Amino acid sequence: MAQEQAEVLQGRRALVTGGSRGIGAGIVRRLVREGASVAFTYVHGRQPADALVEELSAAGGRVLALQADSADAAAVKAALERAVAELGGLDILVNNAGVGVAGLVDDFSFEDFDRMVAVNVRGVFAAIKAALPHLGDGGRIISTGSINADRVPIGGIAVYAMTKAAVAGLTRGLARELAPRGITINNVQVGATETDMLPDDPAFIEALTRVTAVDRFAQPRDIAGVVAFLARPEAWFVTGANWNVDGGYTV
Repeated sequence: MAQEQAEVLQGRRALVTGGSRGIGAGIVRRLVREGASVAFTYVHGRQPADALVEELSAAGGRVLALQADSADAAAVKAALERAVAELGGLDILVNNAGVGVAGLVDDFSFEDFDRMVAVNVRGVFAAIKAALPHLGDGGRIISTGSINADRVPIGGIAVYAMTKAAVAGLTRGLARELAPRGITINNVQVGATETDMLPDDPAFIEALTRVTAVDRFAQPRDIAGVVAFLARPEAWFVTGANWNVDGGYTV
């Protein structure tokens, strides 16, 4: 079974935006483990990006780190074009790059608003637009969204929720456009996951754990498993889905 899983994405080429840490790194590791050649982007911190490449290359994987800010459409396109050139094509795009800034509307700055929209919405659109000329029949587009697209239980995250709801709408709409080309597009709406984006606030973490049915947070590998499934050939009939992977938070 382990050998079968390792080969299920053999020969497939993937780009993961925001792949140097957290959920993104978990996705890169899982896709490589299943046989894909993977390029990933990062903005800051070359050290963790290089460390991930070294780790996976030592295990026999084909991995490439590319610096690109998802807020910059030209940089996203350049990174994607380089990934295509280095890997020999593209079969899978994972839109994982994202930022989150909390704040009540009275005090929320336009700079933070513009940055979140630029990365979380425009960056996703830019990556999809750049990838489409290279994706053929069997192509996969998968975004890392958030359950906050559907449920906003606390104040201060309205703008973040808005950006994730936009990705959900884009996913539904593009499913109609891309299906005739044999390309699926899906959005994995994650719940509480242990990454460095989780606020270091014991009261917040306790409250969030209390309303999660499984009574614990996800690890990046848990989200990566769902992304990997959607990237596989057998997931061809799943498209336009906004799939809540949240430990029962939204039930």
